[in-house]
Amino acid sequence: MFLAWIFSKNRKNLNWRAIFWGTLLQILFAFFIFYFPWGATLFSWINSAVVKLLSFASAGTYFVFGVLSISPGQTGPAGETSIGFILAFQALPLVIFFSAFMSLLYYFGIMQKIIKVFSYIFTKLMRVSGAESLCTASNIFVGIESAFTVRPYIDKMTMSELCTILTAGMSTIASTVMALYVGILKDVFPTIAGHLVSASILSAPAAIVMSKLLYPEDGKPLTLGKVVEAYYEKPKSWVEAVIIGSNEGVKLCVGIVALLLSSLALLSMLNWFVGVIGNLFGANLSIEKILSYFYYPITFMLGIPVKDIPSVSILLAERNIVTELVSYQHLNKLISSGILTDPRSIIITVYSLCGFAHIASLAIFVGGISALAPDRAREIASLGFRSLFAAVLACLMTGAVAGALFSPFQQRILLR
Repeated sequence: MFLAWIFSKNRKNLNWRAIFWGTLLQILFAFFIFYFPWGATLFSWINSAVVKLLSFASAGTYFVFGVLSISPGQTGPAGETSIGFILAFQALPLVIFFSAFMSLLYYFGIMQKIIKVFSYIFTKLMRVSGAESLCTASNIFVGIESAFTVRPYIDKMTMSELCTILTAGMSTIASTVMALYVGILKDVFPTIAGHLVSASILSAPAAIVMSKLLYPEDGKPLTLGKVVEAYYEKPKSWVEAVIIGSNEGVKLCVGIVALLLSSLALLSMLNWFVGVIGNLFGANLSIEKILSYFYYPITFMLGIPVKDIPSVSILLAERNIVTELVSYQHLNKLISSGILTDPRSIIITVYSLCGFAHIASLAIFVGGISALAPDRAREIASLGFRSLFAAVLACLMTGAVAGALFSPFQQRILLR
């Protein structure tokens, strides 16, 4: 928060009510999850429900991909054993299934009701506009699609509101992508689903806090203090909803694969050049390693033990440069190999990584929202890096809160 205040565009206009309530909401929710018996029970139920739901996808993936779809440690219907983890055949199909399921929830109006509850809380307690509250609440469950919920308002939004919806988009993860991360980490971190849901909820108020610190409101929002309804084009039938959701899931999978192929290839090329320069001075350098050094003091302040600081800093740097998907894959390896074993380090890392706070996502959100409001494209683009910075800080704030309220005696419920 201090960093956000230092780089604030106008400290005189800070909305201290939004900052206070946003921070308090984060702490109260984390306290409820980590300390209250009801919270721990709810957490356990959410984790079990998500894992069970995703297990149904195995029927479809096994029929299509056979033994390639069997995750490590599991067996197929005929007793086949896994040949190892394969992202394309074991994790990505979950995205398609979950996308279809979420589309059904929207069709029956369930998601709209849940989102409206969060939107109401943000609007009334934090005294921000209904449009940005609705978009922020939507981002707990969806990605760039959240911008469609406030499509009629984007043209008339203030710069501060635009900064908030960009920040909220990059501070959280979509539920469809969450399914992918659960598939990657569930074998080494059985309760990962519950933590990813918690992290996304915690990051929503944090996104408002950081965006309002970096770009305070300097205008009069059209929907200030008003709860607005989500804009949603309802399919004609539940069958059409499943078809639309499945098709959107396929598009998302293709986008993920394309992004990974291009970003990892470009990063490899850049690292080669950096490595050549480093060799001239006898240093083993890479872009991730250079950026990780900036994270050393931050990870220390988050509460990461000294021995884990280099590993966690690299993961955070990777997330900013490539995607959180690569970081979560590497987190899996660090946990399974015994390099990262401290429960607090794992919790803080999972929560801090839970967000689309990276360069590729910046392009997606700026481009996507600009397409909905072409006349505001230049203004939206000008907010890009400020919003990305706010999103990074929001994710770190979420990690800090989770780390501060997590204690070793909770391992039985929250880690296993």
